[in-house]
Amino acid sequence: MSQARAYSTQNSAAGSPLPGEPAFLAIGKLRHAHGVRGEMLMEVLTDFPERLKPGTLLYVGSEHRLLRLLKFRGHREGLLVLFEGYSTPEGVGELRNQIVYVSAADRPSLPEGEYYHHQLIGLRVFSDTQLSLGTVAEILETGATDVLVVRPELGPEVLIPLADAFIQKIDLVQGMITVHVIPGLLSEET
Repeated sequence: MSQARAYSTQNSAAGSPLPGEPAFLAIGKLRHAHGVRGEMLMEVLTDFPERLKPGTLLYVGSEHRLLRLLKFRGHREGLLVLFEGYSTPEGVGELRNQIVYVSAADRPSLPEGEYYHHQLIGLRVFSDTQLSLGTVAEILETGATDVLVVRPELGPEVLIPLADAFIQKIDLVQGMITVHVIPGLLSEET
């Protein structure tokens, strides 16, 4: 799941970063060395690859090792990246299979009414009739419309498309999403 993917709605305003938001956002995963000059193949995990520019500071791995991006170029499987201080395939081998992050403070601003996926995870979900449906556990990326996976305390998961026809309001401050549910779709136990 792309942690930087965004959802848009015109029904609610996106607020400033809230307490508890992550300090780092995943933008890629380093795969393997490419060639003999220290380049690595990076699988892109962000919807905003344009944030990458020579000189960008990136954080690699669970220790968030600070590395400066020297250059990058497109590749059929992602991007080929070159970091300052790495010039051999053996040197970059230690970075293999590690996640690449950016500081959340450096993330691009979204227009009003748009949200990053990580902002929606953990929000409580209520129907427009005030019925508690559960909490957003994950977001499935289907290609057309992303889908909220809502886990109630009891019962099966509820899948809700992230589309204006279903999402009525997202309130990050209150930590809740109000959705329109088609009558009869949910059992009374949910």
